[in-house]
Amino acid sequence: MTVTAEREPAQVATLDPAAIAREASPEALSGTSRTPALLIEHLSKRFVVGRKRKPVTAVHHVSIRIERGEIYGILGANGSGKSTLIRLVSTLLTLDEGRVAVFGHDIEREEMRVKRLINRVSVDAAFFKKLSPWENLVYAARLYGLEAGPAQREAVRILSRLGIKESRMSRPVEQMSRGMQQKVAIARALLTSPALLLLDEPTTGLDPRSKLDVQTFIEELRADHDATIVLTTHDLDEAERLCDRIALLNDGRVVAEGTAAELKTQVVRDHGGAATLENVFMTYTGRSLDEDVEEESDDAE
Repeated sequence: MTVTAEREPAQVATLDPAAIAREASPEALSGTSRTPALLIEHLSKRFVVGRKRKPVTAVHHVSIRIERGEIYGILGANGSGKSTLIRLVSTLLTLDEGRVAVFGHDIEREEMRVKRLINRVSVDAAFFKKLSPWENLVYAARLYGLEAGPAQREAVRILSRLGIKESRMSRPVEQMSRGMQQKVAIARALLTSPALLLLDEPTTGLDPRSKLDVQTFIEELRADHDATIVLTTHDLDEAERLCDRIALLNDGRVVAEGTAAELKTQVVRDHGGAATLENVFMTYTGRSLDEDVEEESDDAE
């Protein structure tokens, strides 16, 4: 079986907040700009999963516009194309069709500029397991060109804010729970102060207290650092709390989009039932959040 390989993220020269502001186009970062933080136009991605099988379309002509400072949620069942969409935007996968621009920069023609503006947290984050959380963060900071001293202090601050005690920062990551490792992954992404943060199910595996810590930190990140955030999640309450707008993805297509209130009003008006996001989700996708989509292999999603 063959599948499209992910591209390794390249190192970048410098990534401090001032550099981020310079990398984004002035029009995109000005308060009056009409240039979106993220523009996805007619995006498609197919995977070859076998010689005798037809290519699997994981993302099909998706178009999304996300404004600067928004927290934008993407909901969908397992295998609906959410993670593939995030990987495409983060330049880890090549586009088959369509266009993606981050703060006015085309991700194919200006890939290195885009990499300086984004960071991604995956549900299955990779670490140097023998190193501690602090060592993993400082190593990542040095790859991004941050100075050692400020990076070390910021790593401690972010880890502490996410509820990781200093006594645990020096333990190997392999000795930490999955939920704690996810916190480290989020801290690593936040360390670079991305203008566009891509969060792919960031609170999966976290206990309720830790989940609340991360959700609060996401809100603070938007408020204090003017970050734009794309969030995929299976937690409908999380989506309703955090997201300014929500898109529902089904079979690689956007089937509904709007604020939580708009979506609930629409589903009650057109289909009846309760005014809940669960009713919205079931109505527009026809499946539960945990139901796998058979057409899309695990390799594709």
